[in-house]
Order: sequence, then structure tokens, then C-alpha cells
Amino acid sequence: SLEIAKSEKALNDMNKELKATSGRDMSKLKDGLKKVGDVALEVSKKLMQVTAAVSGALAGVVAAGVKSYADLEQNLGGIETLFGESADKVVENAKNAYKTAGVSANEYMEGVTSFSASLLQSLGGDTAKAADVADMAFRDMADNANKFGTDMSSIQSAYQGFAKQNYTMLDNLKLGYGGTKTEMERLLADAEKISGVKYDIKNLNDVYEAIHVIQEDLGVTGTTAEEASETISGSAASMKAAFDNFLNGSGGPEELADAMTNMLRNVGKAIAKLAPSILSGIVTLIQQLLPQVVQLLTSL
Repeated sequence: SLEIAKSEKALNDMNKELKATSGRDMSKLKDGLKKVGDVALEVSKKLMQVTAAVSGALAGVVAAGVKSYADLEQNLGGIETLFGESADKVVENAKNAYKTAGVSANEYMEGVTSFSASLLQSLGGDTAKAADVADMAFRDMADNANKFGTDMSSIQSAYQGFAKQNYTMLDNLKLGYGGTKTEMERLLADAEKISGVKYDIKNLNDVYEAIHVIQEDLGVTGTTAEEASETISGSAASMKAAFDNFLNGSGGPEELADAMTNMLRNVGKAIAKLAPSILSGIVTLIQQLLPQVVQLLTSL
């Protein structure tokens, strides 16, 4: 026991000496190290959570990119089969569709493929002409959907129906014509009065050209490109489409950056336009409420 007492005294003396020389009490070091360890553990947990979140987000982006690329491969195969030597022309139109039609390259090619076989037949197999008419028709669909607020899928269904000489969904276009063959004939006749061109209802190219004439006369043509350039919702749709193109490689970072910049510009313009009226409205609201609140408080 004497030896133990001597040892304890020696340890205490060493602790006092260290405290005197370094100003640090060894007896508190254990608690300090424990606190540091706890903080380090919390930091480590937070970093693990952030890493997991980032990894999950990246995994989601990669998965979306793989799916988009798979869809692109399939769509390109269909376009090449249908359009042959004019396929590059369709693909180029598809890449620009985020601006002209507010859709991704994949959506554009899927839509064009759905009616191009009949269109090519109506044009005697002229793939170059079919590429131009298909682009016109798809832009017309997008413009119609934007102008009248109709779901794009219902517009596409109508155009696909026309390819099968089915006119029951003509009224989906909201151009003032019912869903019958007679009404489509009336549309062709009205288009002829405007353009001076005779349209044959049995020829799909004629049908699409006539619809284009009517929409141009009504001021529908070009609304999608205008909205993509000047409105928040239009530029948001354009940016979404450009992002899908970026993921699958059909569009580059420049196009995505351009679409994002355009959207931010439109948001900025909206804020600059709305801010003064909002602030003025808040001031007016306070001015009108304050006397009533004072009167209420006085009454209470």
C-alpha cells in the first residue's frame, strides 16, 4: 500500500508539473478528447449523409441518361429506316426541337415516326420533302397545344388518326371544325380559299399542309418558339427538353446553358416587372389595415 501511495503521489506531482509548465490539466484531457471525438463522429455522419445524397442524385442522373440514350438509339433506328438518306435532316430538326417545338429530340423523333410512313406514301417516297413536312406538322402540333392549352398527346393522336383517314379527333385541334370527314373537307376547302391550292383529303401531305394554312391564318404558327424565348413556362419546357438531349448526347452543354440562361432571363424579367407592384401593394395593404388594427386594439 505504501508503494501504491508513492505511485499515486508521483502521478499527481507529474500532473501538477505538466499543468504548471504547459497550462493544460491532464485530468481534463480525457473529457476534451471525448468531446472532440463526439464532434468528429457527428461531422463524419453528416458527411456520410451528404455523400449518400450526392451519390443518389448522381445515380439518378446516370440512370436517366442511360434510359434516354436507349430511347435515342431506338428512335434513331426508326428514323434511319423510314427516311434513309434524309435521316440526318430529321435528326438535325430533332436536336433543335427544344427551341422550335418545346420537346426533346427523343419526343420529336417518336412523334414523327408515328405518322411518317403514311406521309412518305403520300409524297411518293420523297424522303427530303417528307422530312420538311414532318417538321412543319410537329411544329404545328406544338403550336396548337401551346396556343389553346390542349394536351400535346391528344393533338398527336389526332394527327396519327389523320394518317389513317380517321377524322374523329379533328375537334381536338380547336380550330372550329368538328370531328367528322365532312368537317375535314370543309377545312380543306377553307384552306384552298386562303392559299389557292387544291387539297385532296386522301393525301396526308395535303391534309397537313391545309391544317398549317388554317393555323397560320389564325395566328397559331410560331407560338411555341416565341414562348420558349419569352415566357417562363415556355423556356422551362425548352430547358427540360435540352437537359434530356444533354443526358443522351444528342445535345451539347452549350445548348443546355443557352436554354438555362434564357429561362433565368425570363424569370428575372418577371421579378423586375412584378416587384414594384407587389411592394406597392404591401404598403397599401399596411396603410389600410393599420388604422383598423389601432381601432380594434383601442376597443379591446
